[in-house]
Amino acid sequence: MKTINLTEWALRHKALIYFFIILTFVMGAYSYQNLGRTEDPEFVVRKMVISVVWPGANAQQMEEQVTDKIEKKLLDTPGLDYLNSYSAPGKSYIFVNLDFSVEHDKIQPTWLDVRNMVNDIRDTLPEGVLGPYFNDKFSDVFCSVYAVTGDGYSYEAMRAEAEKIRRLLLEVDQVKKVQLMGVQPEKIYIEMESSKLAKLGISPNAILATLKGQNAMTPAGMIETSSDDVYVRVSGMFDEVEDIGDMPVHTGSGTIRLGDIASIQRSYADPAEPKMYYNGQPAVGLMLSMEEGGNVLTLGEALSRMVSKIQKDLPVGLELHQVADQPEVVKESINEFVITLLIAVVIILLVCLFTLGIRTGAVVAIVIPLVIAGVFAVMQGSGIALHRVSLGALIVAIGLLVDDAIIILESMTVKLEEGWERTEAAGFAYVNTARPMLTGTLITCAGFIPVGFSQGSAAEFLGSLFWVTTIALLISWIVAVTVTPVLGYQLIRLKPAHKASGRDVYDSKFYRWFRKLLNGCLENRQAVLIVTLAAFLASMFMVRYIKQDFFPESVRPELILDLRLPPGSSIQATDETGKQFAGQLKDDPDIVDYSYYVGQGAPRFILSHEPVLASSDFAQFVIVAKDLEARERVAKKLDGILTRFPSVEGHYRSIQIGPPAKYPVMLRVSGYERDTVRNIAEQIRTLMASEAYLRDVNLDWNQKSKVVRLTIDQNKARLLGVNSETLASTLQAQLSGVPIDEFREKDKTVGLSFRLDSSSRNDAANMKDLNIPLSSGQYVPLDQIAKISYDAEDGVIWRYDLKPTITLQADVTGGVTGTDATKKIYQELASLRQELPLGYSVEMAGSAETADIALANLLKVVPFMAIVMMILLMLQLESIPKMLLTLFTAPLGMIGVIPALLLTHQPLAFVTYCGILALAGIIIRNSVILIDQIDKQLAQGEATWNAIINAAVLRFRPIMLTALAAILGMVPLMTSIFWGPMAVAIAAGLFVATMLTLLVLPAMYAVWYQAVPKS
Repeated sequence: MKTINLTEWALRHKALIYFFIILTFVMGAYSYQNLGRTEDPEFVVRKMVISVVWPGANAQQMEEQVTDKIEKKLLDTPGLDYLNSYSAPGKSYIFVNLDFSVEHDKIQPTWLDVRNMVNDIRDTLPEGVLGPYFNDKFSDVFCSVYAVTGDGYSYEAMRAEAEKIRRLLLEVDQVKKVQLMGVQPEKIYIEMESSKLAKLGISPNAILATLKGQNAMTPAGMIETSSDDVYVRVSGMFDEVEDIGDMPVHTGSGTIRLGDIASIQRSYADPAEPKMYYNGQPAVGLMLSMEEGGNVLTLGEALSRMVSKIQKDLPVGLELHQVADQPEVVKESINEFVITLLIAVVIILLVCLFTLGIRTGAVVAIVIPLVIAGVFAVMQGSGIALHRVSLGALIVAIGLLVDDAIIILESMTVKLEEGWERTEAAGFAYVNTARPMLTGTLITCAGFIPVGFSQGSAAEFLGSLFWVTTIALLISWIVAVTVTPVLGYQLIRLKPAHKASGRDVYDSKFYRWFRKLLNGCLENRQAVLIVTLAAFLASMFMVRYIKQDFFPESVRPELILDLRLPPGSSIQATDETGKQFAGQLKDDPDIVDYSYYVGQGAPRFILSHEPVLASSDFAQFVIVAKDLEARERVAKKLDGILTRFPSVEGHYRSIQIGPPAKYPVMLRVSGYERDTVRNIAEQIRTLMASEAYLRDVNLDWNQKSKVVRLTIDQNKARLLGVNSETLASTLQAQLSGVPIDEFREKDKTVGLSFRLDSSSRNDAANMKDLNIPLSSGQYVPLDQIAKISYDAEDGVIWRYDLKPTITLQADVTGGVTGTDATKKIYQELASLRQELPLGYSVEMAGSAETADIALANLLKVVPFMAIVMMILLMLQLESIPKMLLTLFTAPLGMIGVIPALLLTHQPLAFVTYCGILALAGIIIRNSVILIDQIDKQLAQGEATWNAIINAAVLRFRPIMLTALAAILGMVPLMTSIFWGPMAVAIAAGLFVATMLTLLVLPAMYAVWYQAVPKS
């Protein structure tokens, strides 16, 4: 720093500096307009879903014969974190979760490995298994969701219109893909009465074979002439639905039209596919995702223009509604944070104007937007978008980036007041402060290292906090040593004083009082250090009284309501329950609109919402309230509505910021035997239900599904020529229906299925009378060859890392955080956990588990942060004792942090821990500046005692001004539900630590170097 004086260079090249100032402002303005914009930063969802279908299998068979085999193979997946799955009758879903150490560019190759491994064992799966099917796009976010509704319109009419709209939306710039949901596929059902089949002696298989043969698409050859290829086309395929009824069917007594003995109906799939409703009306949804790196606001504007055109062109009665509008949410969120940023800038400018004067404050007024412009330019170049975290990081940085400018200006001002010439004063400011400022800046950046380099979804979510702050602080140092002196040279006008006048600017009433206070601290240094240590220990003791949390709830107005019917419930029953529930929400003045989904969950319209896969007993509502107060009123109303549905397991929640969790309190019970796991879970549920701070305790699987068991009289069945396979396939055809072929109509195909009529198949009491065809052409009632009984079986079996697992879930009462409640109940289970059999465990799940993992990952990087800080301190101070003294000041911030969190009722959230680590770097920065000044005083020949006092006096003003700027810069963030805990921690910690740095650090220095007062 002594060989190259950047300030003197800048003063000699003012035109170049002015050019770069203008260029930076232009680049910043351009970058701001073109930066990507999202509500929250993206975090990578390292999850793949594998689905398998095995018609006819129960949940236990699916688990043992399919799920278990696939999961064992998947243990070889590179970078695997854990596997979880659920097996249900006829299907299973396996979730492959990768560890956070797997880099983003390695995820897709890993999914390819997963596909290959599962395909390798496909032949070992039972015969009749369909799949496996792979979904490696589980994390896709659909930023805009629309609903097509039409009073009096059929599902098919709405689908056809939605398909037209889909193609138009795909033409919009930045649209990646558009998918339809809630579509009800058409089917053609051929239905017959069971008694009529027996009377006519017609085998269902004969009807199926006749239909398939009639409608087959089979090549009839080609005639090759000398000039043309002439294809032969055979007629007979079904062109109209009526053609099916005209098809002749052979009976024992002759031939008869199929339409004369069967009902042929064109309707929708039965049971229905998952449905969507908007404000209680049946709807077909359009889910739209944006290209990676796109600007959601630009996309939103383009969509608005396109949708406006589409709405004008819709047929009368059809309507297109916006269900989820992420562009509008992002716009409001960005505008809110920009206003907060402007407030922070204004506050800091006012501080500088009142403390430094009009002209000096004017320099800072130019420096702040200049640095922000530079940050925007670098953000665009590095691909960092504007969102909750990057803008919050910029607000945090605002209070820190003026520090270097204030130090330079304060140093210049002092020398100008002493009568120095402006160029000389500016050059001295660089020589005197540039190196410790750079060290302090790098140390402040190092305080954010754990956020930038730890692993996990939480760290990915907050990662831009490190990068934006670091970019801002590094640019601020460059601006401080180049632009600030040039502007100060032009703007600062102090009345020159003669150098020989001997006037001491630090010989004022305040500084005399401060010297007296410092002398008292040095003379009573042991007492000062003991009191400080006691205050630190007391603050650490109070940590236990602070609420703990992971990430807070979002301030978005949506409420997500899950409705779970008893296992095995039909989608028809779920649909009816959804309609009844929707009727309770109709005309509620607090609700803007609502949509609900039957048979599956809502699409991932925001990254922190995890969709629920298809399940016939599940429905999910997305209710949009007018504001937060209305959201609370709607929540209370939902409590009342849920009491009217005692058989339905209902749960509502707000949208979470960051990684999602279904319930605030979640505990996972795992083991090898399902019944033992169930017994353990029931014990824990009983304990949890007795706790006043928990409510709505439930298990994710416990109840059993109804089944009808047929015990076949094998001897009689063999005599009649009926085996179990034939019987099962016959019952499948008669009860649920069996696909025959496809009816081809223009650009679509409609499935053709055979089944019994509704009176024969939907009444369990009539099941005994079902006629089973024999090889002889005759029929026998079912109860002649089988005994019918009713039973229950597992409707779903969850597994975690290959073990059957039950998750206990609960909501919390007011004032209790989910993390606190989870850890409290977990501690209460200590004795039960110790008594568990080998291979069984009870673990925290949900947000509490994620929070512990995130904090552990954060703390893993702290040693690296400490090493970086020590290296920087040694490069600056070149003294191990001084380095240690500086590091000892870092914990002083806790004396202010803990009481402030208690007084403001802020939790120890993940962002709070990040703020505490960052606070350590800010405190050490001030300590470096003070110790560097002590070294300068000693180099001038002062005694240690006097050097300590004079250094503290000289650095009091810049340290206090920079601390005040940083503290007040946090004020606008204190009202933020997300940033509030961090802002309070940094502001309160820095306030107390700054005071103690100016008093306790001199006392520690005096103790270490045995300073004694001298005249």
